[in-house]
Amino acid sequence: MASIARALISVSDKTGVVEMAKGLAALGAEVLSTGGTAKALREAGVAVTDVAAYTGSPEILDGRVKTLHPKIRVPDHVKQMQQHGIGNIDVVVVNLYPFESTVAKPNCPFEEAIENIDIGGPSMLRSAAKNHEDVLVLVDPADYGRVLEALKSGSVTPALRRELAMKVFQHTARYDSLIAGYLEKQVQGSEVKFPASRSLEFERVETLRYGENPHQQGAFYREMNAKEPAVSRGKILHGKAMSYNNFLDSNSALELVKEFEQTAVAIIKHNNPCGCALGATPVDAYVKARATDPVSAFGGVIAFNRPVDLAAAKEITSTFVEVVIA
Repeated sequence: MASIARALISVSDKTGVVEMAKGLAALGAEVLSTGGTAKALREAGVAVTDVAAYTGSPEILDGRVKTLHPKIRVPDHVKQMQQHGIGNIDVVVVNLYPFESTVAKPNCPFEEAIENIDIGGPSMLRSAAKNHEDVLVLVDPADYGRVLEALKSGSVTPALRRELAMKVFQHTARYDSLIAGYLEKQVQGSEVKFPASRSLEFERVETLRYGENPHQQGAFYREMNAKEPAVSRGKILHGKAMSYNNFLDSNSALELVKEFEQTAVAIIKHNNPCGCALGATPVDAYVKARATDPVSAFGGVIAFNRPVDLAAAKEITSTFVEVVIA
């Protein structure tokens, strides 16, 4: 069993944090915490030391400064730590102010967005991750259970420490990207089509059976925080898993029908349109689109810019298609 002197826990997302704190306390760790996290842990029966009591410095500036202190920066200079009476922090459990969910709210005031930019959290995470050989740092509640098990069994490996550190820098990079992207829109305006700089962040949706060709590997990623209708934000309702080419053709088909205000249908085969038509109803538009080149339409991808009603669905079943997106 690993020996843990001290654990620092300060989270906005409190998923699983009580169980994590209880597990660390059971391993002999002194739990340091702040604000709402400390309150939640105390209410759950966890003995907590306030960070302010540990550092000797009170929270100031309405709580904006509470963990930026030499005793909390998880330094690796042992002699200086001993000289200044700074004890080790062996585990850091931190996640950040909810900037993403804040700016996702309709008409979020700029002042509220700025208030939800975390300062101390990224500093703690980065310093702990840099010193991951000596500090276990957790940013994802999904890791709490396996880390507790590794601590209990004494099986914390360098590989685990490095993986957790990697996740920290991925997390802070994404966080900074979200903030930069938000501020870019505030400065440049959403009407600017090609801004001078643009911060993008993607997440993997799934690993595909193969890429564009059977001998290639492939994965499907989507842009974070995209709002407009897109294949990447779609929900698969029925059928087998999508392939690389399914996604590619579906995207082309959907983007084509999005160009039209009227009821429209597009049929794509090998990333090329083999039919596109407007109609009074979805089935009318589909029949016209298919009639453009019915041979190529066989086994194609169909996109509607309207819901698929029963009449359209019945007509679709008269031939073989790969994907229907609506």
